[in-house]
Amino acid sequence: MTALAAPPQFRLDGTAILAALADPVIVVSADGQICYANPAAEQFFASGASVLLRMKLDDLVPFGSPLLTLVAQVQRDDAPVSEHSVDVSTPRIGSHLVNIQVSPLVETPGTVVVHLEERTIAHKMDRQLTHRGAARSVMAMAAVLAHEVKNPLSGIRGAAQLLEINAPPQDRELTRLICDETDRICALVDRMEVFSDKRPLALGPVNIHQVLEHVRKVAQNGFARHVRFTERYDPSLPPVLGNRDQLVQVFLNLVKNAAEAVPEQGGEILLTTAYRHGVRLAVPGSNERLHLPLEVCVQDNGPGVPEDLRQHMFDAFVTTKPNGSGLGLALVAKIIGDHGGIIECESAARRTVFRVLLSLHDSPERDTGKG
Repeated sequence: MTALAAPPQFRLDGTAILAALADPVIVVSADGQICYANPAAEQFFASGASVLLRMKLDDLVPFGSPLLTLVAQVQRDDAPVSEHSVDVSTPRIGSHLVNIQVSPLVETPGTVVVHLEERTIAHKMDRQLTHRGAARSVMAMAAVLAHEVKNPLSGIRGAAQLLEINAPPQDRELTRLICDETDRICALVDRMEVFSDKRPLALGPVNIHQVLEHVRKVAQNGFARHVRFTERYDPSLPPVLGNRDQLVQVFLNLVKNAAEAVPEQGGEILLTTAYRHGVRLAVPGSNERLHLPLEVCVQDNGPGVPEDLRQHMFDAFVTTKPNGSGLGLALVAKIIGDHGGIIECESAARRTVFRVLLSLHDSPERDTGKG
């Protein structure tokens, strides 16, 4: 039986198929030269195809990388291998956890196809639920503190002020200390009361670039005078579905953290926006999925977040600052959760990235999952 040829309009080009994939794919020759990289690989390795095609694989990843070992194994055995949860690190992209599949290219001995499947999206979905659970715990604590702590503090402060009237000069320092400490605790409780605000957000179309420009101007005229800012924006992005004031607070917190992390000399903060296809978040308790294609990143060149804190960064009272309260990132996680979005952090030495994914306004944000 003669095989039927596909009509011309349905003939498929392999390069076009690889270019359409959302996962990074590279082809490595027998001598280790990179001879193909799809657009997703360009994005993953933060280098254009023209640069990648001039490199060998061992120029792209550090000596001893598991990726080099897997490629050498496939070239030796001429059989495909897969490995899960592999840490692929490069100086440009930092550390990424991926699933790797390496397959030999039968037509060209020694040449292999490397397929990388990023695990970050799945981890974001899982961690986002953790972040929201932490925010709910803080909300409950804030409600208790506001009711059970602020009222007694007011009484303590009032009593100290009455004692101060008739106290001798040597004791007034102690009554002033009582007043100052009660004021400090009240201020902390006031900050936490933000978490107990259950009013629905007023959401509408927000130009995310105007938000970022406002944040940058505030930062450069205040706490980030010593920092050099770089913007890489996608000017074609439509408005985000959000609350402008709340989003300003989110990115002001993130930029302030970045400004405090960068060195006094040579500190840099990179602000980027992009459209990412195919990012969806399941809505608990329903078949709906939120489409989250708008990505905003705040990147700094500070020393990075300690490894033992990375999994708990968005929990309340977790901080690396000597005088920090540990509420800033918890509040950021709550606000992004209220927007139905995702926030994640990737950190390595001289490269820490906070990545926020949000819905677009007047777009098919929800998918009922019927298709």
